[in-house]
Amino acid sequence: MEIIEKLLSDCSSTAGYFFKYISANDAGKTGAHQAGFYIPRNVWPLFFDKPGKKGENKDIWINIKWPDGTSTQSRFIWYGRGTRAEYRLTNGFSFLTNDNVGDILVLSKQDKENFNGYLLSEEDDIDSFFDALNLSPNNAYQLLKPEYVLETKLEQLFESWMQSLTVDFPESKIISGKSRDFLGAIENTSNIKIDDLLLKWIDTEFSLFRYIENNRYKNFIEKPFSSVEELIKIANTILNRRKSRAGHSLENHLSHIFDTRRIPYSSQAVTEQNKKPDFIFPDIKLYKKIEFPGNELTFLAVKTTCKDRWRQILNEADKVKIKYLFTLQQGISLKQLLEMDKYDVKLVVPEPYRHSYPKDFIPKIQNLNTYLNYLVCKHVK
Repeated sequence: MEIIEKLLSDCSSTAGYFFKYISANDAGKTGAHQAGFYIPRNVWPLFFDKPGKKGENKDIWINIKWPDGTSTQSRFIWYGRGTRAEYRLTNGFSFLTNDNVGDILVLSKQDKENFNGYLLSEEDDIDSFFDALNLSPNNAYQLLKPEYVLETKLEQLFESWMQSLTVDFPESKIISGKSRDFLGAIENTSNIKIDDLLLKWIDTEFSLFRYIENNRYKNFIEKPFSSVEELIKIANTILNRRKSRAGHSLENHLSHIFDTRRIPYSSQAVTEQNKKPDFIFPDIKLYKKIEFPGNELTFLAVKTTCKDRWRQILNEADKVKIKYLFTLQQGISLKQLLEMDKYDVKLVVPEPYRHSYPKDFIPKIQNLNTYLNYLVCKHVK
């Protein structure tokens, strides 16, 4: 927990930070076998004064300090010669193994050549990181700063809506729905593939929630707290609301997709031992009919991250053998994937994230569009 507290303090006061998942490609498990970490182009300001140019290579050596007190030297490189045009971070990383696929690497800038580095392997640590900073897996590979900068068009829409609100904080379903409305107001979403559209909705909701937070808690932040107890009370309120939003956001958007495609389902219905699966198709009434065959039912669990917690879904619906699991997790170790396969757990992930899994497993992982087609064929009469 001390490590998480230091990480959160770093990210709240740094000039900038970013996080990435350790992918199968990073661990050499996709067949690419490239050296070091791929770094997205939008993160270059953390390392260089100017972006890399085509036709030239350039690099900088940086010092990364880790929580155990050790330091490593790493090289940030822009490859611009020949056919290459990419940033990579090499040297100083001893954890590029398959067991670390799905872990999160966080780099927080201290000054031009010094960074603090963190490797989050435990799911509780990853959840604490996301919840405290109001992040989701969708924020990976982005240049992040303590002060969030919002697109002007969205800010205008958010402000107009906030003026009409009569409640302190809207319910999660309302925030999810308004996020879809606002995205549709600033760009044509009709031609966006559903996998990409879902990720855009999540991004927009993140921005909207953060805007509401800043609006509603502005007065508390600007004036001194009368006591430590008052500070703790407000902090806990903010953190719990962030956890709640993160837990419901993905389910809200998936429910909307199922509704628009007229796919029948029951959500959070009670099964054996008072378990509550996220989704049962076509509905819980048929599930509870003894004579209704299990192979005509479909089970779907939804977890933002699922490095280890996928086991929680195994006994949520005994009547359905195959357990589908939708997640935003970007990469899972080969060991975990083999175990999932053994227990008939089938992953569904947004198409842009499928490449982060081991090459041999990618054909077994469905994207959202493929899974929706499966549900329509099976359950829409």
